[in-house]
Amino acid sequence: MIKIKLMNFQALTDENSDFMKISIVIPALNEEGIVGKTVRSVPREKLNEKGLETEIVVVDNASTDNTAQEAAEAGARVVREEKRGYGNAYLRGFKEAKGDIIVMGDADGTYPLDTTYEFIQPILKGEADMVMGSRLKGEIQKGAMPPLHRYIGNPFLTWLLNALFGAGVSDAHCGMRAIKRDAINKLNLHSGGMEFASEMIIEAARENLKIAETPITYYPRGGESKLSSFVDGWRHLRFMMLYRPTPFLLAPGLVVMILGITLVIAVSLLGQSRMHSLILGSLLLIIGYQMLLAWIHFGAFGEAYGVSKRSGGVNKFMSYHSLGRELLLGLVLLVIGLLVGVNVLFSWSAAGFGGLYQIQNAMMALILSILGIQTIFSGIFLSLMLLNSGKEN
Repeated sequence: MIKIKLMNFQALTDENSDFMKISIVIPALNEEGIVGKTVRSVPREKLNEKGLETEIVVVDNASTDNTAQEAAEAGARVVREEKRGYGNAYLRGFKEAKGDIIVMGDADGTYPLDTTYEFIQPILKGEADMVMGSRLKGEIQKGAMPPLHRYIGNPFLTWLLNALFGAGVSDAHCGMRAIKRDAINKLNLHSGGMEFASEMIIEAARENLKIAETPITYYPRGGESKLSSFVDGWRHLRFMMLYRPTPFLLAPGLVVMILGITLVIAVSLLGQSRMHSLILGSLLLIIGYQMLLAWIHFGAFGEAYGVSKRSGGVNKFMSYHSLGRELLLGLVLLVIGLLVGVNVLFSWSAAGFGGLYQIQNAMMALILSILGIQTIFSGIFLSLMLLNSGKEN
């Protein structure tokens, strides 16, 4: 669990700020008309007076307007990142920044970069490795955040992230942050899109960074919003699933599959009078089994691409010999299903292709064949993951 301290601007002091360099990193995509104002809002003179050598790095994320020129004229050092995406822009900005402390903020004027000096005090005092702004504990001005984000999206995703990773933050998607250079170097950051915001906190939790949280004022943005509520929300949720697939897939998958198996067995014992239950049981069994396979796939993919570590359960399926057994199991299930299906077909043929009273056998053939095919292709997919990670032997 990360220890969070809620800091008040009034209680901050000026100590320990000598000989530090600070970089303000601002990603910008078509922010002409507001990016210059945002750059000028940074209190460079105040920061310099406090012994903080300050630079402003604007990452022009392949803008098609006058963003780069406007930022440069306002006093920023502009670098261009052709690969669009929130995370891609920040990864480039972190690489270009020269500061001992890096402050993050958007180009659209929504974050109070004029309070930068106060914002970074927990780091200057040695009380934190990272500072998170909190809009939900601060002030959200009228029109700054849609009700869907303020009352549903942000609270839910923040709660879920805290529950899964013990982050203990109140506003996981606040874009105003500050972090020490040596702390950034500890984080394994990959994401190119909006999920970068979640990845940064998850990695900080895994590295046990000390995080302070400061209430901030959130202003209405200048220019057109580039957020997509449901798409961006799904990206954050998907990323958390990649890091921790077990709560999303393993537990519910087992429940659904056991329920399906129970229904199939019960109907088989009771006879043909409950065909709807047999169909439902078959569906639940297949869905539950697919969720279990997806749990393995998520864990394998995350480990192969370096964003998560394999769990013990996933690890058992990610060896060369285990994959061979999985392929054999799939083949056996498929062959049995086909044999049962062929037997049903012969019985139907013997009856002159008239009425067929082997619905249970036909359903069993379907179930076994689907499970077999799923298992075979799962083994193939995992073998490709092993090849990609260089661990097949």
